[in-house]
Formats: sequence, structure tokens, C-alpha cells
Amino acid sequence: MRTIDKIRCTLKTETLRIDDHARKIHKGYYIILEDGSTRYQLSKGEKETIVLVHGFSSPYFIYDGLYEQLVEAGYRVLRYDLLGRGLSDRPKIKYNADTFVRQLNELTDRLLHGEKFTLIGTSMGGIIATRFAQIHPDKVNRIILLAPAVMDTFKAPASFKMCKIPVIGPLIFRIAAPYAIVANCANELRVATDYDKDRYILRFTDFARYKGYFRSLASSLAYCILDYKTAMSAYRAASASGIPMLVIWGTEDHTMPYYQIDRMKEICPHATYITYKGAYHMFVSDEAERTAQDICMWMNS
Repeated sequence: MRTIDKIRCTLKTETLRIDDHARKIHKGYYIILEDGSTRYQLSKGEKETIVLVHGFSSPYFIYDGLYEQLVEAGYRVLRYDLLGRGLSDRPKIKYNADTFVRQLNELTDRLLHGEKFTLIGTSMGGIIATRFAQIHPDKVNRIILLAPAVMDTFKAPASFKMCKIPVIGPLIFRIAAPYAIVANCANELRVATDYDKDRYILRFTDFARYKGYFRSLASSLAYCILDYKTAMSAYRAASASGIPMLVIWGTEDHTMPYYQIDRMKEICPHATYITYKGAYHMFVSDEAERTAQDICMWMNS
């Protein structure tokens, strides 16, 4: 996609409000929880339930391929938009790990009625999945982490740290972030064609049109991704719980760099680790079939 087209996409961000009309034109179901409406999709399936938790910026469409593969394999699969993303509401609250755990707990209680499930967390979803398992270990069968955020060895870029500066940091982020995030949102796709990358940018921008998106991202950076204490506590607790854990990471991940896997192996020594040589951060979207095959093989072993 040409630079001028990316600029045009950026100019369309945060121009709309989420309302009944917006929900009608997008696929999915909606449920009212404590912090607002959550968009979700729940399949049928004879095997156990798998819950997909996406990451920092992309809504649940990042799981399109993996969702289809797991459903085809016979699993019952639930995916949903985190608060602040996609067509879920964007309340003016602190977007920390416990906020997302509360959303996930309410959603699964309402839809799964006490059934235990396997949690798959991508990037920031890894913090949410392990924090959920720390608080609700009796509800989790397995944990699968795909390029998880973050270890305490993570060298956060200055643009991330800026969000922790009171008042002015989030304001600067909300001014500067739209072009940078839209222009670079497809950079972590490795095997996608140029057409697929352009389509990804357009879909990404479609959901960034709704007000409150960049406010929620800034808050998530400050209070979830950069909250190393909570993240490390969650990973340690998940490991200590004895819940089976699988970690998949790509060696060429530029968002959550692969060097962090050494620290994760110290914190979670009993997990199973799979390395995707040459894979970027979004292999869950880019290489969905491969990812699904490895997940299914591990779950059936």
C-alpha cells in the first residue's frame, strides 16, 4: 500500500462512535458485561472448548484462520474483542490485566456455564491468559502462548514508555500513534502477499474508526504491557499451578523479540517450547494452518 493511501487510512481513524448501526454492519454477537458490550463468536464442536485472547491492537479477526482450523478439527471455539478493540465498548477505565481478566471471566461464565477450557493468548493476550489462570486456575485446562508479552528483560521502545508519563504521555501518544500504528500494522506479516497486507490494513483501519481506540491502547501500554510486576507474577503462578503450557515464538519477531524466550524458560521451565525459525510476530494470522497443526498435535499428545 502506498504511503499516501496509508495516510488516507489514518485520517479515517476515530471518526465514528460504536452504536447499534455499527454493530449491525459487522458480524458477531454481543453481550453486555460489567464494563460494557463485548463482541464475540462461539462455534459448535464436540471436543473441548478453546478460548482465543488476542493482543494489543488487532481485534479478533487476527484469529480468522486459526479459528477456522480449530473448528474444523472439532473444537468448540470462542473468540472475542477485548475492551477498547474491534466492536467491544471502549469505556473510560484503566486497561490493566485485571480489567481484561474480569471481562474474560464474565464472558466465559455467561457463555460456557462453568465449563473448563483451554486458553490461547497472543502477545498481550499472553499476560491476560496467565493472569486469568493465576486468579481462576480451576477454570483452565491448558495455556497456549503465542509470542507472549512481556518478560522483565523486554527492552521497551521510548514510544511505549511515553504512555506512563502522567497526562502528557497518553496525549502525545494519541496524536502520534494513528499513522505509526496503521502504517506498520501489517509489517509483522511475513508470508502474506501485498494484496493480503493491504486488505489487513484496511480491515485494521475499519475498526480504528471508532472513538476511544487510541485512548485504550495508551492505557493498555501503561498499565498492562509495561506492568512487568503483574506480568511476571502471572507467568510464575501459571507455571507453578501445573497447568500444561505450550509456548510458540518466531525468531524474527520485531514486536516481542525472541530473546525473551530465554527468560521465559527460566520462569516456566516445564512448558513445551516450539520455535518458528524466520517467523514474525503475527504468525498466528500469517501461518494459521501451521500454528493450528502444532496446537492440535500438542493438545492430543
